[in-house]
Amino acid sequence: MLAVFAGAMMLAAAPSAQAQTEMRQSFDLGYELRNFAKTNERALALTLLPDYQVPLRTIGLRKQAEGTQILLEDGPGRPFGRNFLGNLCGNHMDGCAGDVRLDDWEAQGHGTVEPVLWTARNGSTISGHVWATKAGPAKRPGVVITNGSVQAPEELYWFAAQTLAKAGYVVLTWDPQGQGYSDTFGEGADARDGFPSQEGRPFFDGTEDALDFFVSGPAAPYRPRPSCTTGTDHGPKQQARVADGRNPAFNPYHALLDTSRIGLLGQSLGAGAVSYVGQIDPRVSAIVAMDNLRAPTSGPVCASAPQTRPKDPPLTKPALGLTNDYALFEQAKTKLPDPRAKQQASEKLSALGVDTGSLVVRGGTHFEGAFIPNAAFTATLRGNDLYAWYLRAWFDRYLKGAPAAERALTTDRWRADPLAAAVDGVRDGNQFSQYYFSRLDIAALDGRGRIACENLRDGCATITPDGLAPRDWGFLRAVKTPDGTTAPDAPVDALPDAGGPRAASSCRDTRAPVARITASRTTVTRRGVTVRGTARDRGCGPRGAGTVAIVRVSVARVVGSRCRSLRQNGSFGPAAPCARATFLPATGTTSWRFVRRGRLPRGSYRIAVQATDAAGRTRRAADRGSVRRLRVR
Repeated sequence: MLAVFAGAMMLAAAPSAQAQTEMRQSFDLGYELRNFAKTNERALALTLLPDYQVPLRTIGLRKQAEGTQILLEDGPGRPFGRNFLGNLCGNHMDGCAGDVRLDDWEAQGHGTVEPVLWTARNGSTISGHVWATKAGPAKRPGVVITNGSVQAPEELYWFAAQTLAKAGYVVLTWDPQGQGYSDTFGEGADARDGFPSQEGRPFFDGTEDALDFFVSGPAAPYRPRPSCTTGTDHGPKQQARVADGRNPAFNPYHALLDTSRIGLLGQSLGAGAVSYVGQIDPRVSAIVAMDNLRAPTSGPVCASAPQTRPKDPPLTKPALGLTNDYALFEQAKTKLPDPRAKQQASEKLSALGVDTGSLVVRGGTHFEGAFIPNAAFTATLRGNDLYAWYLRAWFDRYLKGAPAAERALTTDRWRADPLAAAVDGVRDGNQFSQYYFSRLDIAALDGRGRIACENLRDGCATITPDGLAPRDWGFLRAVKTPDGTTAPDAPVDALPDAGGPRAASSCRDTRAPVARITASRTTVTRRGVTVRGTARDRGCGPRGAGTVAIVRVSVARVVGSRCRSLRQNGSFGPAAPCARATFLPATGTTSWRFVRRGRLPRGSYRIAVQATDAAGRTRRAADRGSVRRLRVR
């Protein structure tokens, strides 16, 4: 019936620009019925087709057998064994299987992925995967992805993980406690902690734990924090499982990860977690929240470390919200909604001068950012692709400083998408909501001011053709390419970023850029710090030759032989080796500046700068020109 209805609508003419404006002023039931019909596009055009259903059933059965084998080898009968029998998606079948087109990604030679396990702070065993490509720079930015709740195993987000891995990122996907292959319950005194998972703690605590595991390495192996509820140390469980060879001691891809460039991506309850944790955690530089970005006020109380959960934290990190016309339990609209209802968190960031955006998919549902191959969990056909495009462009902009990422963010391609038009009832290829405004408010990379558009559907002078790839780009083609090569129609081939797999060339950039502090223009006083300097890169070949992608500055108070680094929120972190100082992004590249206002304690300070080029290479801040010591009296 829905297919017949959609086919009949294709005979109607698309609304004119004037008619679209009038729609915002009066509710149009006919338009709403056509718009609501879009929620069934993914099922009718893809997941209900026999060519999709056959591998879905086959892979589901294989994963069910895999889960049974895990419990036989490492289940409740073993000391510190795993138990995910209480999880709704513990069998990973049907809607729990994710997009099965991505299941053979490593087997087909498209990239590399490693299963991992770690012990959460409440003692539950957490299951995940780390993603990357074999080809690419020696050091790469990283992204941690936090799931939504209830029926949301990590497979639902592999479209994002593979998109980012192919674009030169190290990516961690994981199942929060109570989902997928992660334990349903905690351990010992914390057995009921985080159960049921929907109370939120496994997503907020879990995101911090996942970050801890992500940045762990041989010099600093992963160890869980004390439980928030009881203060119990579950480190002995992690150590025992490591000794048995069941858990890795640290992130197996640690050598590839540049820990100074980390982003968070989350969906649903996970979006709430990353909106908050991303703002308070100094390791995080950028945030993308899928349905939807929040203006965080507080997280679940952590009784054993209350200082880690500040209320109303400073909002300083660039954050993008991706959302949709319809909510979790979608229903056809009966009146016009407030067109700004979806962008309140983004507007709050704009008021603080923080880069942000809020994009709303026309006819989209809660599941545009979570691929559930079950007709009961509806979604549009192209929402997944739009999400993949923008989340990758956002991280490219704020973790790599890639110039072409700005073009990708300000593109007009999604205002006239041919594949969306092909399945739309009135052949409308504009993917932005008619009901809600989609906005973008970011600083231009070249320092020429701000790029702002409050209504992407209607367009602005700043929203222009990107010149990057064919109009029908899709994430599947972008990820289904051999490791070390790029498809000619994928944006990874066109964006001169700091990490995409690169085709072989006769010239290989092996020299990191040089950054220098200008002593005469650098001051540290009780009122704050101002650092200015220059950076240059010799580069190699035409792709990013001589391009300084991003500059970062560390301001650290010297305590004995160690350093307490200035964090994004203005506080100073715990004492650590000065060589492991926290670096914060500066403004500008070849000529850059770093300014922070706020009262500084008296003492000795170490200022350091490092630059990253378009090939992803970073020179360690070690020589006299890149490190200065100053005293605040």
